Amino acid sequence: MEIFVANKRVLSGMRPSGKLHIGHFHGVLEKWLKLQKEHECFFFVADWHALTTEYNNPSAIQDNIREMVIDWLSVGIESERPAPEGFNQGSTIFLQSAIKEHAELHLLLSMITPLSWLERNPTYKEQVEEVKDKDLHTYGFLGYPVLQTADIVIYKANMVPVGIDQAPHLELSREITRRFNFL
Repeated sequence: MEIFVANKRVLSGMRPSGKLHIGHFHGVLEKWLKLQKEHECFFFVADWHALTTEYNNPSAIQDNIREMVIDWLSVGIESERPAPEGFNQGSTIFLQSAIKEHAELHLLLSMITPLSWLERNPTYKEQVEEVKDKDLHTYGFLGYPVLQTADIVIYKANMVPVGIDQAPHLELSREITRRFNFL
């Protein structure tokens, strides 16, 4: 008996806040290599997400973008991979800030998201307590899950591989999306 697993639209991004290392390969890129063989994938350079914590050094973010994409390509992430059966396209690699609709959707979603939802996020609370070398009391950092919601919604992603620390963000994304859909 064969088990049918429907193809998914995958969205995953990486922040260009530093040089890639072996942990990126084993933690993320190996998974991407497997996912791109079976699913329609959108892999993006999350430069706006990087600005939420690296706002004081945007030139470093710019410097890392090119190198990061070269690293992705060198391990086998394919920007023009043929589409899996049932999809119109294969893997797509893009720069988050090049898609202006991200900003527009983020703005709209931020208008309907209560601050209390964002302030309850355990990841936000932990990071504000732990990180002492920069001020994270900014909307950019607090609103990170709203930007992440815009990323997911704009591509109609139904598979978003994230680390365990991002699980609360995905739960919040569901709530924001529900609220938006029922306005």
